[in-house]
Amino acid sequence: MLNCSDPDARIHTEVMEGGPRRIVFLHGLMGRGKNFTTIAKGLTDTTTSLLVDLPNHGVSCWTEGFDYVEMADLVADELRRDFCKDEPAVVLGHSMGGKVAMLLALRHPELLAGLIIEDIAPTTSSTSEFEHLLGTLLSKVQLTDIASRREAHAAIKKDIDDAAVRGFLLQNLTRDDDHGFKWEPNIQMLFDHLDTIVGFPDVEGTFEDHPVLWIKGEHSDYINDASGAIMRELFPMTRRIQIRDAGHWIHAEQPKHFIETLKYYIAGRYDDA
Repeated sequence: MLNCSDPDARIHTEVMEGGPRRIVFLHGLMGRGKNFTTIAKGLTDTTTSLLVDLPNHGVSCWTEGFDYVEMADLVADELRRDFCKDEPAVVLGHSMGGKVAMLLALRHPELLAGLIIEDIAPTTSSTSEFEHLLGTLLSKVQLTDIASRREAHAAIKKDIDDAAVRGFLLQNLTRDDDHGFKWEPNIQMLFDHLDTIVGFPDVEGTFEDHPVLWIKGEHSDYINDASGAIMRELFPMTRRIQIRDAGHWIHAEQPKHFIETLKYYIAGRYDDA
């Protein structure tokens, strides 16, 4: 995998053509752009979407370590190169991607027509969940020994009993013609830098160019009243809403409500322009 510092390296993106409005999707840890395919399809009547594989994920380039500022700047470079070269777009980020989106807004506000943050705050959360998940993948899935994705599921089933979570993680396992299977994400680096991933860097300034839509899952604890105060220091025009019967992955658990929420926000950003 190319390092992001290589002149030939790119962040992988996929455009889903639709209406004249525009939105960029930034996924969470161990995700990839295509995780938002259902949501993007639901917007095509009004909106064209850009599905992004963030650095160290999917088929995008890798970095030596993990740095949110570096990631935001790499995404900004890609948006300037193509999707946002002529006009800004609404940017949506989920979880880790939400933190990238926040820094993108703070550092490169000219690229944004609006900002949507899905179930994450500019604060530090626990590493325990992903320490368990990534640690299980690294210790239980022996890439040189497995012959199929089914065998990989079996290898982690005892430690990760939720089939949907296993499927989400194992989407990142791909066949290597020369050496069996491989992980597309830079999984060892991500595991080694979990403390940084669950944190948020010290930043200056505020984003006051557009209202910010902050979406919380009813059953998720990633957002609380204390984090709300910090969020509004950085993003004074934040409006927080909650979607019922959803946890951290709102777009996957309540896609219909999620799509309708995005449509309402995006329409406002373009009708007000």
